[in-house]
Amino acid sequence: MTILQIVPKSPGSHDGIGDYALTVARKLLAGCGHKTVLAAHQFASTTAVDDFEIVPLASLVTNHSRRQEHDHVILHFVNYGYQDRGVPFWLLPVLRDLRVQCRGTWLTIFHELYASGPPWKSAFWLRPLQIQITRSISRISDACIVSSEASCAELKRLSPGAKVSTHPVISNFGEPTLSGEQIVHRDPHRWVICGGTALVERSVRSFRKILDQIPDLFSPRELLVLGGSDNPVTRSLLVDLAKIRTDYRPQISASEASQILATTSFGWIDYFHRSDVPTDVALKSTSFAAACAHGVIPVFPHRGSAISLRGDRLPGPYFIDGRQSELPQDQAAIASEIYAWYQRCSSSEHLVRGIASTLGLITSVNVLQ
Repeated sequence: MTILQIVPKSPGSHDGIGDYALTVARKLLAGCGHKTVLAAHQFASTTAVDDFEIVPLASLVTNHSRRQEHDHVILHFVNYGYQDRGVPFWLLPVLRDLRVQCRGTWLTIFHELYASGPPWKSAFWLRPLQIQITRSISRISDACIVSSEASCAELKRLSPGAKVSTHPVISNFGEPTLSGEQIVHRDPHRWVICGGTALVERSVRSFRKILDQIPDLFSPRELLVLGGSDNPVTRSLLVDLAKIRTDYRPQISASEASQILATTSFGWIDYFHRSDVPTDVALKSTSFAAACAHGVIPVFPHRGSAISLRGDRLPGPYFIDGRQSELPQDQAAIASEIYAWYQRCSSSEHLVRGIASTLGLITSVNVLQ
């Protein structure tokens, strides 16, 4: 049995969704024995990663025989991944054609339903079209996955007949097994910023502004900046951070990033463009997931709303906004709780068990039980 995963970009290109799909492919092979073929809209020259075949999405349109090779389809959908303005209408007839050829279940993982923004941004005006595309794709799908309960409620509102389940985005920087001692003995003055190029730059900018607001108990003496492309703006922002040793590592490997995160206490995440966005939207952030997977306490630039999944609440959210702050008094205990919450609610094992069940493979799952 072969599973087709459709992704915006080829895995291995420092793309969060591609790496997410690759993790799913690895675990479905290990747990169920089923191979995955990855079809990328933006196809790199590499035709395989970890023995998983990668093909251009366009080749499925032109090669009729290839379309019939797949028993199940997993579509990873994010508007801007398939079209610069976030309105990939070209994709809909392609998906409908592939849906007819799919012998089994079609699962869509919505990494984003639609974008939003102020009136001077194109996302504001294109949002109705993005919603239209989301509705159409949900109707093609047998089942859908979203990253938060807020997104689940919204998709059900947009497409009342949709079968929707919730699972936060997984860490692309690994999911280490950590002992209590490894978490308890961390240096509380060791902070990290990680993510893509834009998120890292935005987070470093805001981190500079709140440095003086961080209590002495946790005041940064070391700042690790991980991920994204090498950005001269980010480098310049790190030059004159007084009394803090900085270490900037763009394009870092997942294994190296994991080793660093496993020794870090706090993670600064300036993920939201607006302060009124529900904090559980962070559940679609791989940076947030990486922090939780390593027992790193996420800290935001404003007070937020509770993050919970099926009534299981994550500690926090913790924040520093320039006027006030809230950080945990017992840093080690909270870090341990965050790590345990990720294992219960957000791990890749938990995700793939749900995917296997949706695709009807759960009876053959061994390592995922």
